[in-house]
Amino acid sequence: MTLEEKVGQLSMAAGGYAVTGPLLGGDVTADIRAGRVGSLLNLWGAEVISAVQKMAIEETRLGIPLLVGFDVLHGHRTIFPIPLAEAAAFDAALWAATARASAAEAAQDGISLVFAPMLDVARDPRWGRIAEGAGEDPLVAAEFGKAKVFGFQGANLEEPGAVAATVKHFCAYGAALAGRDYASVDISERTLHEAYLPPFAATVAAGCAAVMPAFMDLAGIPMTAHRPLLRGWLRGKQRFDGVIISDYNALAELMRHGVAADLVDAAALALIAGVDIDMMSGAYHKGLPRAVAEGRVSMEEIDASVRRVLTLKQRLGLFDAACRQRKVETPSPAPGPLAREAARRAIVLLTNKGALPLPSSLEKISVIGPLADARREMDGPWAAAGDREKPVAILEGLAATLPDVEIRFAAGVGIEGEDDSGIIGALELCRDADVIVLCVGEAAAMSGEAASRADLGLPGRQTELAKAALDLGKPVVALLSSGRPLTVPWLFERAAAVLATWFLGVEAGNAIADVLTGRFNPVGRLPVTWPRAVGQIPIFLGPRPTGRPFAPNDSYTSKYLDVSVRPQFYFGHGLSYSCFAISDLRAKSQSFRFDETVEFTAEIVNEGPQSGEATVFLFARDVLASIARPLLELKGFAKIALCAGEKGLVYFSLAARELSFPGADSQPCFEPGAFEFSAGFSAEPEALVTIRLEALP
Repeated sequence: MTLEEKVGQLSMAAGGYAVTGPLLGGDVTADIRAGRVGSLLNLWGAEVISAVQKMAIEETRLGIPLLVGFDVLHGHRTIFPIPLAEAAAFDAALWAATARASAAEAAQDGISLVFAPMLDVARDPRWGRIAEGAGEDPLVAAEFGKAKVFGFQGANLEEPGAVAATVKHFCAYGAALAGRDYASVDISERTLHEAYLPPFAATVAAGCAAVMPAFMDLAGIPMTAHRPLLRGWLRGKQRFDGVIISDYNALAELMRHGVAADLVDAAALALIAGVDIDMMSGAYHKGLPRAVAEGRVSMEEIDASVRRVLTLKQRLGLFDAACRQRKVETPSPAPGPLAREAARRAIVLLTNKGALPLPSSLEKISVIGPLADARREMDGPWAAAGDREKPVAILEGLAATLPDVEIRFAAGVGIEGEDDSGIIGALELCRDADVIVLCVGEAAAMSGEAASRADLGLPGRQTELAKAALDLGKPVVALLSSGRPLTVPWLFERAAAVLATWFLGVEAGNAIADVLTGRFNPVGRLPVTWPRAVGQIPIFLGPRPTGRPFAPNDSYTSKYLDVSVRPQFYFGHGLSYSCFAISDLRAKSQSFRFDETVEFTAEIVNEGPQSGEATVFLFARDVLASIARPLLELKGFAKIALCAGEKGLVYFSLAARELSFPGADSQPCFEPGAFEFSAGFSAEPEALVTIRLEALP
């Protein structure tokens, strides 16, 4: 291979879009024929990708096929709930199933690599990309990531319906300064290793094919050029031998970070750090030949990256024409029922004062708010290949589920804007209603990339509409469509019921109707701590203890003057139409050693009037350690389905080595002494059952 051809394998270009569908720009076509492009993104469709692959194979000197990547973050043609919503199901089998369905659709469209899953632990809901991940906890992110990697890749990347997974964004992107996308991150080494690296370690061990570094810098070193983490931790300590792909234009942005003078600098820094593929910046194409000529980059380093790229193409079967065709021609299963199941399992019932499920005696329902008939918003922020007219709107789902009920609709206000002229008309429709269904929240574009918000209340004039509806004295069931927790304490206080309905994808309206009418008993639980006010952020499960914990009668304790220190809802919160109780947490032994497994059981009783499903969390606390440990650390979660009045046991198995933590030298440390283990339906301290065990030397 010539140097130009090698650099071509390390360069990713973008396809374009026309109104009628995807197409390739002429310059990219010329680069493909010249062997200057080895990968494409933002292109989909079996016919067009087949034509492009034919061009790469038949019209270039070496005949090397292209990697074709696409953002398949929560669905491809069929759009599933956003990842934050799907995480609320706490169901690894579901997470894998939706990834598998998405992979099958993507493979049929000729796509070989997806830029997912997103593993960023996010503890600041101002950050728009909190919508793209599994929430605030590293264990949940790790389990979510492993399930998604398995779903996307299957057991063999050559098998039909398999695509390569790119885990992102490595690493600590969720800690962006002030919750502002692309902003700098500065966290301790301890927090890095305890919170942000574990999900990547788990997915590398699970066999992910590719990793994408984040845009931002970590303590002054941009991730795209972070040699200690990319080469040292990822390739060295974790033994990752897959492909590292930059984010869009990230190499060129090393100049804006102030660490590269030009594209030659940028290319050398990134390649030496371990980045194999340059997405869209042109830095490798323009800078690597000169960097080689000046001795700043060796041919051996370039060859190593090219070898990793070619190996991935081989693993995907791209060199095998029959394999490529089989992937495209293999029919994918109908994903509709799965999309509905995923959507309704993602819904979290936050409050309920007896209004839900809706009684069968209802005659008139008034549905108001700008999200009621907003099918395009239901898909959320990442639905590039989805049909934006396909999602079922909330109004549509209710009408289909309740054909004998008179349903009236008025938006009242827009999602944004100051026009409140429709509020009066909306209220008139509500005056003789049996119940008001209030559909408020965010537009899909308010979440995701470049969508940070400083104010987490309802945008536009939605607050005025909501408060006016509440003032009518009618039961108000509020549905919050959003990609993040919203700070609306007044709504939780006054509404008859509030549900987090997130952005649920194509089956949104049907899934919401299933839950409201009781056809489906809600099972969703919060994968994030829900703040009362923006000033509480960051707020998350298990902070470290302070020497002056909050005490209501002592001014000199950790508190706010103007708001409670408690969140609106704790991590794991979620109600059901059943009522569960937990008791009798037990361990098989009262002590354990580092190389042992600790077995737990807890008794769960369904004290409610109907069958339901409970999610139970296991937490640990190292009571006395050489370094202060968090008040709670999530160590497992389990589900149990029980009929009304039924009892059952949940089981947890915990490897004692999982109780290790980075010591003073940042190496894993396991210390003997007392550990408290707690189980409950959320992280609310008063609702946990706790036992104490002893770790032995």
